Amino acid sequence: MNICHSIEEMRTAARAVRYGGLRLGFVPTMGALHEGHLSLVRAARTQCDAVAVSIFVNPTQFGPNEDFSRYPRTFEHDRELLEKEGVDLLFAPSAEEMYPKGAVTWVEVEELSQKLCGRSRPGHFRGVATVVSKLFHIVEPDLAFFGQKDAAQVAVIRRMVRDLNFPVEIVVCSIVREADGLAMSSRNAYLSPQERKSALALYRSLSAIQARFDQGERNPANLIQAGKQVLAEESLVRLDYLEVVDPDTLDPPEELRNATLVAVAAFVGKTRLIDNIVLPAAARTT
Repeated sequence: MNICHSIEEMRTAARAVRYGGLRLGFVPTMGALHEGHLSLVRAARTQCDAVAVSIFVNPTQFGPNEDFSRYPRTFEHDRELLEKEGVDLLFAPSAEEMYPKGAVTWVEVEELSQKLCGRSRPGHFRGVATVVSKLFHIVEPDLAFFGQKDAAQVAVIRRMVRDLNFPVEIVVCSIVREADGLAMSSRNAYLSPQERKSALALYRSLSAIQARFDQGERNPANLIQAGKQVLAEESLVRLDYLEVVDPDTLDPPEELRNATLVAVAAFVGKTRLIDNIVLPAAARTT
């Protein structure tokens, strides 16, 4: 595995892959890798000839009171995992490499960036869109792989790619869960044993909504209420949002006609977690 720390090194290595006529897949991460990340790497491996991964804890997507300083950094362990998965290129730049002194240019996907997590974390999606656009310029992948768990991020990146004509296909992979249903996240490491147990309420709330939907409920307000009732039973859980929205616009739909995203974010103790499900159009009545 070729490990690159500078932009020029990564550009040279990625171009060598493409000039060889190979299809390049890319998985951007912030490290602290778990099975969810590795599932993206494996998907890239099945669809591409070569795979590049980035590890970069992006400071611009963290707010002033968020967990940037304590976000888990496990580079050596991550490197070993990626080598075992057969990753070809690893890009691990410093913040100074990615953001030169005096940088004042941002990429912002208006409207979408103020919804769901963007409403709760002002400036978050501006940081995400900026760093992903920079990574796309550096790596120039054919395909880029993201997890469905970050559904709002996926919507923002898809719109950015469309609006700015990036020549990259966005591939979204299913959420990977623990055996008990908790969505895998690097932030799960923050949870105490009791908080870990309480965190299951997020998935239970989504499951309750799915069950009501399967029983024929089509009123978004009633579906949301069913999920909130589950969350209210856990004293360690503080709800940020629970919304039923269009997966592309992140707006609440007037009617549940098409595939619909049900997204939840909540604090479990001091740790903010997110999860979601998609209610399929095919299951709806006319």
